[in-house]
Parts: sequence; C-alpha cells; structure tokens
Amino acid sequence: MKYSIFSIARNALSHHKNWPEQWRSPEPKTDYDVIIIGGGGHGLATAYYLAKEHGITNVAVLEKGWLGGGNTARNTTIVRSNYLWDESAAIYEKSLQLWEGLSQDINYNVMLSQRGVLNLAHNLGDVREGVRRVNANRLNGVDAEWLDADGVKDFCPIINISKDTRHPVLGATLQRRGGVARHDSVAWGYARAADACGVDIIQNCEVTGIKREGDKVVGVETTRGYIGAKKVAVVAAGHSSVVANMAGLRLPVESHPLQALVSEPIKPVIDCVVMSGAVHVYVSQSDKGELVMGAGVDSFNSYGQRGSFHVIEHQLGACLELFPVFSRVRMMRTWGGIVDVCPDASPIISKTSVDGLYFNCGWGTGGFKATPGSGWAFAHTVAKDEPHRLNAPFALGRFETGALIDEHGAAAVAH
Repeated sequence: MKYSIFSIARNALSHHKNWPEQWRSPEPKTDYDVIIIGGGGHGLATAYYLAKEHGITNVAVLEKGWLGGGNTARNTTIVRSNYLWDESAAIYEKSLQLWEGLSQDINYNVMLSQRGVLNLAHNLGDVREGVRRVNANRLNGVDAEWLDADGVKDFCPIINISKDTRHPVLGATLQRRGGVARHDSVAWGYARAADACGVDIIQNCEVTGIKREGDKVVGVETTRGYIGAKKVAVVAAGHSSVVANMAGLRLPVESHPLQALVSEPIKPVIDCVVMSGAVHVYVSQSDKGELVMGAGVDSFNSYGQRGSFHVIEHQLGACLELFPVFSRVRMMRTWGGIVDVCPDASPIISKTSVDGLYFNCGWGTGGFKATPGSGWAFAHTVAKDEPHRLNAPFALGRFETGALIDEHGAAAVAH
C-alpha cells in the first residue's frame, strides 16, 4: 500500500484496524542469488538498492534478532557530510543527497530534520583545523561555514561562550544541511521498500557458519537451517570480525562500546546539533523533548551494549561546561552500541579474496549518517563484483598498500 493522505483517510473509516503488515515474514528459501547478513539500516539499504538499481530481487536479509535492533537503534541519529578527506566527503555527501530525497523515494517518513550541525573549536589548533575543513568541504561541493564565537551564540543562544570557562568557545564549523533523522523509521522504511521489491526479510535467523567450496562461498549455516547463495554480503557492524572468522578471514577491525544517553523530556530549547571534540560531547533534542547526548568510544574492546559510569560522568560534565542551563535536568536512560573501528577510522566496502563474499564494515562512529550511501555503493559492488568509484578507496587492499584514509583526527568528532 502506498502511504498518502488518501490511505490515511480510507483507513480512518475502519478506525485504522486494517492496515497491512509493513513487510512479510517468509520462511527461508533453499537458496538465493544474494544473502545479506545483518538487518540493520546498512543491510536493508543494500537489499533495497540491489532490487531498485540492479534488478536483483532474489535476495534474503538475515537478522539474528529483530530489524534495526543493533546499532541502528543505538545511536544519536546525526546526519552530516562535512568530512575532511576527499574520499570521505564524497561518499558522505552522496549519502546526504540520498537522505534529502529518501522519504519520497521509499514512501516512508524518515523524519529528516536539517537543523544544522555545529562542530566547536576551543583552541587555536581547533580553529585552524575547522577553517581548513570548511575550505576542503567547499572545494568538494559540500556546504560549510565558519562562525566566530558570537556567530555560534546567535545560532545556538543557550550555549556558553564565556572566556572564563575551561574550554572557551572560539568558533565553530557549521553545516546547515546537517541534522538528525529518526532511526527506527529508516530501518522500517527500507525494510518495507525492499519487501515490496520481493526481498525476503528473515528475522530471528542467526548465521552460525559460512560454507565455502575452495575459494568460493556457496551458502550459510543458520539457526533455521542451511541456505545456499551465489553471493554473501556481510553488514554486521560490531560483529563483522566474528562473521569473517567463520569464512576463515581476519579483518583489521576492533569492536568497542560507544554509548549515549537521553534526559527526561523538556520543552524545546535547542534546535540544532552541537558537537565538541575537545570536551567530547554532542547534544541535540529529540521530537519528544529528550536531550540526546553522545560520548566518545570506550577504549576497551567489548560486545557489551551498555554504558560505563566514568564515561557518563565525563560526558555530563562536558555538557554542563557548554550548557550550564541543563544543570538540573535528570538523566533518563543510557545505552551502548558496538562499533567496528578500522585503524584509519574509515570503513571497508569491499569484495574479499573469497569469490562471492563481500564486507561492509568499519564505519566506527559514523555509521548511521552513511546508511543510504553505504547501501547504495555496496549494492553496486555486490551486483557488479567491482567497486563504484565512491567506495573504491575503501577496499581491503588499502591496508596492504598503505593508502589509508585517516579520519581519526581529521573529522573532529568522528560521530
């Protein structure tokens, strides 16, 4: 069913009791042309673009839990494309362009709010890096502005720009097209659109093994039996290295907890996204009124989807440094996602040495904003068995050649 004002009015006559399910829950077939491991935003986007752009519909998305229950549901929903390096800026800008038309494309409101993203500068080094990034963005066709401290205050009136603070605000980069989107809507919208194209979405189906015949993949073992496949595309975020091990591969990826929290709901008070690399906190406000705050990556390796008290304490202290007005707001809940981080903090979107096996991982803390562009480029790679020019720099081979894309320091806060 196509969503529209007319379908809402028609279903109102039955008190909205006759809406169809948004996607099917089929039993797995014996084999598929493509199996996608991972039912998060990136995996579902890959399935949709395989069907839409390349006409490949005999596709199954296998998710060990429920759709969007991993990092898609455990992030701070920030969308932006103002990365420094040319390769990063290109794929993130493609993603942002897809974001801007996504609700119309998949006929599902992803609630994109382009409210603007500020990256704060607190010292001379930050200022120089910010101005450099603004110039690099403009050269790459990405919108970017530099604001001095007064300009930051005008854009976000509640921020503290006093020179007497421990980390005074000296200025900020601004991407006005940046903002936030609704994470659940992204997963559900892509799932519905892919299902409408004939893709099988199979939940509660954990992959326990990848079957190879020599150097070629032929299928996967799952908790619901063996499923054959001509191609297997892995989009498993923090568990990518675990799945790779099933195929006898070792990826240059580490898994870390990345945590966030929300406050109790309050009246609208901040209508942009504020990020700071120095004090390491980033803040926005959800449609429900909650202050959504993110922190840095925990240094230890873990698969735990929970927060650490010392990180929470640090990010709340950083928040109050910038926004003293929040001092009496209470924290409501906290959570963690499992992020997969490469040595250069850039992703892997690549075929492997095993024929028919592909990996999309290593997005670290920047995965949500890349969802449409990641799926679009990965679908091209899987369908054509070769990278698109946008993801060619993100091949596995760069760790052999040394052609790394070092976004660790270049992206300010990498989220």
